[in-house]
Amino acid sequence: MKAVDRVAFALGTWFGFGLSPIAPGTCGAIGAIPLHFLFARWSLPLHALAIGVLSLVGIWASHRVATVTGEKDPQIVVIDEVAGVLIAMAAVREFGTWPLVLAFLLFRAFDITKPGPIRKAEHLPPVGFGVMADDLLAGVVAALVARGAVMISASL
Repeated sequence: MKAVDRVAFALGTWFGFGLSPIAPGTCGAIGAIPLHFLFARWSLPLHALAIGVLSLVGIWASHRVATVTGEKDPQIVVIDEVAGVLIAMAAVREFGTWPLVLAFLLFRAFDITKPGPIRKAEHLPPVGFGVMADDLLAGVVAALVARGAVMISASL
């Protein structure tokens, strides 16, 4: 395997989290939590920029892993879950623990069930973009719902 492919596999599997035989997507999302706490120390624009850069790297890594394995959406690729859950958690970063947990759970629910446009997004070309797109969209939807729940609970 070429060195560039080894880098793609390391990033795509989020340093091995995606190799879990049980719930690799959830494991990948859990593997993003330390990164969230690092990014949450930064300004929100820098936090968002970091997620954007990670997403672009994820498109590249996902595409490389899919090409090498010959699979359209390899289960071992979890950098998409990492980026998606980071989006969801960033939206509620200043509100404490329960909103972060809610954002995480909502992201996983939307990622697993893929309602409406989320399912359609996973089929977008090229392959690496499609792998990432559904999780990025699931992250945005989870962010909106979690933030809405926080706002509603604050007004009660």
